[in-house]
Amino acid sequence: MKFFDTSHMRGDIFGGLTAGIVALPLALAFGEASGAGPIAGLWGAIFVGFFASLFGGTETNVSGPTGPMVVVFAGVFASLSGDPALIFAAVVLAGVLQILMGVFRVGRYIRLVPYPVVSGFMTGIGCIIVALQTSRLFGHEPDGGGTINALAAIPGAVTDPVFAALIVGLVTMAVVFFWPAKLNRFLPAPLAALIIGTLLSLVVRGAPILGDIPTGLPSFIMPALSQDTFGIIIEGAIILALLGAIDSLLTSLVADNMTRTRHNSDKELVGQGIGNTIAGLFGAIPGAGATMRTVVNIRTGGHTKISGMLHSLVLLAIVLSLSPLASQIPHAVLAGILVKVGYDIMDFAYLKRAHKGPRWDLVLMTAVLTLTVFVDLITAVAVGVVMAALAFVKRLADLQLKEVVVEQRNTGTEEELALLESTNNKVTLFDFLGPLSFGAAADLGHTVREKVQEHTSAIVLDFQRLSFIDVSAARAVETITRDAHDAGKTIYISGMNEEVTRMLEGLGADEYISKESRYENRLDAIRAAVKEVMDPAAATAS
Repeated sequence: MKFFDTSHMRGDIFGGLTAGIVALPLALAFGEASGAGPIAGLWGAIFVGFFASLFGGTETNVSGPTGPMVVVFAGVFASLSGDPALIFAAVVLAGVLQILMGVFRVGRYIRLVPYPVVSGFMTGIGCIIVALQTSRLFGHEPDGGGTINALAAIPGAVTDPVFAALIVGLVTMAVVFFWPAKLNRFLPAPLAALIIGTLLSLVVRGAPILGDIPTGLPSFIMPALSQDTFGIIIEGAIILALLGAIDSLLTSLVADNMTRTRHNSDKELVGQGIGNTIAGLFGAIPGAGATMRTVVNIRTGGHTKISGMLHSLVLLAIVLSLSPLASQIPHAVLAGILVKVGYDIMDFAYLKRAHKGPRWDLVLMTAVLTLTVFVDLITAVAVGVVMAALAFVKRLADLQLKEVVVEQRNTGTEEELALLESTNNKVTLFDFLGPLSFGAAADLGHTVREKVQEHTSAIVLDFQRLSFIDVSAARAVETITRDAHDAGKTIYISGMNEEVTRMLEGLGADEYISKESRYENRLDAIRAAVKEVMDPAAATAS
């Protein structure tokens, strides 16, 4: 196993150390933004980072608190009035759900969420983070109650700023946005911003600071459920589990592209679930695969699980020895760092090009973004997936209907064309290509009726290239054959494979398809149809 591969130990050590240093200010900021406190963010990075690396399916993934997870957790924290037993019950349950997702191999399906949906809710989450931190930049604590209240509080904060906090916050933002790339190799921008902003606050006094941060190991928290809050806990757990899964698997794909490897989605979900379960039992905020920290880890030499585990051990050493120093960090510093996090989450690359792509994808992304910011994440994702699925079905249905070929000159052989032309269009051939599903079923009968002329006496349905048919499509075929029978037209079938035959017979959809009208190949079916049209008496006799 690669876990025990020490051939990359030097790179793993450097990658883990660097990722741990980058994670420090982010963990503090996420913990503060969550409502649970900076220490909860640090322990979240420690527990999730260690166990997700140990049991996960991505060798170089570095996990910990992320913007999307913190946004959801903060909502759960506020809804449950800060009750640890109830709040972390949601975190534990989310972890268990992720483990079950991995066990039942759900990972492959999570990756099927369309990109406009992912882009929309990620950009929405970025907007939420910026909205929630803006008041802190001006020295005011954000109003509880979600994004709308936070946005409503911004004008008051802007008109009544705490100038010390504003100066510190703006300098922090300047550092984290414009830190030179050359220096970033030696001192990551978030850490540089944390140090410079904190030192500046010692000169420009008056900015609110974090205050006392608990030291030592975390206490065990027994999760609890209550009848009054059961719905909130379940909903929060589901959102955390799904969002954490999507966030982690997207990060895993980034890692795959950088390392030219392939992760195990289901194993990754199990690892993330174990990490979040343990985090919840010790009052730590949940996490997921963290893209920036993973990229830093890979670029600085990380190759195996050791690097991700070492990142957690670095943070553990800092927590146990340097927590008192963190108490002097101003809120505005962490807010400035989080504004950059929110900005990075926003998918500007897609936003700039979205108008050049399909209009429907732009509408979809905009709808998900709006729902994310002003409603909630689960509604946004659910509506986005449903809209995307319906759009896909519509496009597939249109394609399937186009594949019902009636232009014989485009599909038939010379002999087939000669036979069909000899009847003066009294025989019509329909050539079904590819799959045929419920999306096209509703219009299939109408399409056939449109293309069948009044003087047509016989219809040949060629299923030779029909790879798949579902129940709805089978019923549509039954309708076509019934309509033809009622109109006095003869139906001939060619090329039905075992699956199509089994589907039609099982549903009783072959009532109007006689055994004698079924042929192995299209040419034989056309010959029989032509013979019937040209010489009905001979066809009947045979």
